[in-house]
Amino acid sequence: MYDRCYIIAEIGVNHNGSFDLACRMIDAAAACHADAVKFQTFRAEDLVTTSAAKAAYQSANTQNDDSQFSMLKALELSEDEFARLYDYCQQKGIAFLSTPFSLDAVDLLARIGVDAYKVSSGDLTHLGLLTHMARQGKPIILSSGMGTIGEVEEAITAIHAGGGSDISLLHCVSNYPAAPEDCNLAAMDTMAQAFGLPVGWSDHTLGAAISWAAVARGARIIEKHITLDQSLPGPDHKASMEPDDFAEFVTGIRRIEAAIGTGRKGPTEAEKQTALVGRRSITSTRDLSKGTVLTESDIKIVRPGTGLAPRHLPLVLGCTLSRDVPADTPLVAEDIHD
Repeated sequence: MYDRCYIIAEIGVNHNGSFDLACRMIDAAAACHADAVKFQTFRAEDLVTTSAAKAAYQSANTQNDDSQFSMLKALELSEDEFARLYDYCQQKGIAFLSTPFSLDAVDLLARIGVDAYKVSSGDLTHLGLLTHMARQGKPIILSSGMGTIGEVEEAITAIHAGGGSDISLLHCVSNYPAAPEDCNLAAMDTMAQAFGLPVGWSDHTLGAAISWAAVARGARIIEKHITLDQSLPGPDHKASMEPDDFAEFVTGIRRIEAAIGTGRKGPTEAEKQTALVGRRSITSTRDLSKGTVLTESDIKIVRPGTGLAPRHLPLVLGCTLSRDVPADTPLVAEDIHD
């Protein structure tokens, strides 16, 4: 499905409820060569109770005592704004993804033309939402933070029930930030083997290293939060990458992919040139005359590698020279005959 790692710049709610800031973040993600941006589509009343407390990281990063409801209400975007953001992504040549947090949000995204739905880890067990999402006929990327392998299987079954078949899975650790020792990247292998679907990594760690390790391990999708400025107000900015770092993040992924290669073991074209000076040849120890029957005292194994390779030594010993060979000269096939 993916001919290279698919990189999602997670804008989420880092637009702070501002359409203009959202556009600037799309600009930044496109300039970093991300494949997609991802938003979150919700109405606060469809997601939390009016008295729900904020998560610890949200309280720490927003530095006020309002409720989760109030915080989220200030981060909403309208349907018209999402439609214009989709169009703006089209202009910028970057895919538009979003996480819908209600049936209505699924329908809103279907109306404006989302490229793929992304399921929040928190909704892994919201099977009705997943089935409704699947009915829209769009690709679905399913995050699995906090989930068991059994819950992932139930979620896939719910998507299949809605007719969904284009499914990708993201391993995720739903801590903000996630500690490297908790990341358990080997779980990507477990899910890939269990379900035969593309698997990636939704990264909540600080820095690039864990995502780069995930790519080296075979992740087909990487999702990472992006911000224009970590000092901006809002719950997710401090755990997000600024554009310069995100560009380096993307470049690192592409370099790792190039380094992984095809799996075929053989010399590169550059190595073939190196072998001419770095490998050894069967070489004359002294001036040798035509007709000499070669013995061990007549030859040595030294650089360069422009002559017969050392593995041919058993075949060369006892052969007769077909012409004169000066001292310190690599032997070639034309120099000898049986």
